[in-house]
Amino acid sequence: MEMVASLSRAALAGAPAATRATASRVNRAVVPAASRPRGGRLCCRRSLTAVSAAAGASPPVSPSPSPDGGSPGVWDALGGVSVLAAGTGEAVQLRDLWDPTEGVAVVALLRHFGCFCCWELASVLKESMAKFDAAGAKLIAIGVGTPDKARILADGLPFPVDSLYADPERKAYDVLGLYHGLGRTLISPAKMYSGLNSIKKVTKNYTLKGTPADLTGILQQGGMLVFRGKELLYSWKDKGTGDHAPLDDVLNACCNQTS
Repeated sequence: MEMVASLSRAALAGAPAATRATASRVNRAVVPAASRPRGGRLCCRRSLTAVSAAAGASPPVSPSPSPDGGSPGVWDALGGVSVLAAGTGEAVQLRDLWDPTEGVAVVALLRHFGCFCCWELASVLKESMAKFDAAGAKLIAIGVGTPDKARILADGLPFPVDSLYADPERKAYDVLGLYHGLGRTLISPAKMYSGLNSIKKVTKNYTLKGTPADLTGILQQGGMLVFRGKELLYSWKDKGTGDHAPLDDVLNACCNQTS
């Protein structure tokens, strides 16, 4: 129980006093994650728009169906989005990170580099890289913060720095309509207990130093997308802290991308 309390406090550590006061009034209330569909192609086509509308958040860019069933709307919207390579700090267009014809990419958007749940997710993704490689998929992990903050996570886990990118202005998150706000940031004790063992494992070297300097970044939620070229095969929006996409569904999207 003591560890749960300390990790919950870490989620808002360094936040402005007004934010912490609001958090205490909310009393750790968090919108519970709905039951997740698993398996099957229907799940792999989960709509970003439907998730956003259900939660009453500002609508994301809707995948606009093309004659061949693709989703050029999301691809087109990402055209002006650049991220910073964690290793070099160099700006690169997000869409240039994979082949726009047939390249398969898993784009994992972490909350921020000081989020312990994101350290857990990054650890799971790293352990799954062989499976992504076998499916012909490239892993691209993005987090809110600067490249130096990203390197804190990369060094601490460790995580391959060549697969890690920083989005200090949250441009990709805004374009995709991913959730942002206090209520979704607070994590419930029940969710914490459910992942306690894996959190203990990855937080051995965890540090709050990866937290973004702009503290509005700690209120950002993440998501997961799978692309084949310009086509969006799978999308997931985290409803709250720790509500990550089921890995089996992500792998299923990668493995079935030629069907």
